[in-house]
Amino acid sequence: MTFYFESEWEGEIFPDCEAVLRSVFEAACDYVQCPYECTVNMLLTDDSAIHSMNREFRDTDRATDVLSFPMIDYTEPGSFDGIEEQSEQYFDPDSGELLLGDIVISVERAIAQAAEYGHSLKREMAFLTAHSMLHLFGYDHMQDDEREEMERMQEEILAKLGITRD
Repeated sequence: MTFYFESEWEGEIFPDCEAVLRSVFEAACDYVQCPYECTVNMLLTDDSAIHSMNREFRDTDRATDVLSFPMIDYTEPGSFDGIEEQSEQYFDPDSGELLLGDIVISVERAIAQAAEYGHSLKREMAFLTAHSMLHLFGYDHMQDDEREEMERMQEEILAKLGITRD
């Protein structure tokens, strides 16, 4: 498993931030029973930078908490059927790992949301990572039933790591 982690955030986040978010990445892969070793890129940034990305890539002119950029077109969420047939597109030719995609989190927004929801920044950042990982596995929340399923899955991933609402 390869977890590329980069932070543009100038301030303190929380102790062992990279290790905690890496553990969420690994737990999400285990949760969906991904049969491959995987690669994810994560960038921690601020509202201004994520606003620019949201405008450029999603044509949405506002900051957001997290952006997910999946590399895989799943036939159905969490299904790895047929992925090997497109190995040149979905797998790193050097490592052989499945290229899941990129995650961008606004630490600034996460700090505000943690305060708003009354839990720790660690919990909020872990939640955003689990949420984004599910997007990288093809899950979405456009319909109520999809949203409910993602919420359940996110909480189950975090519960396995003992990261619950404080």
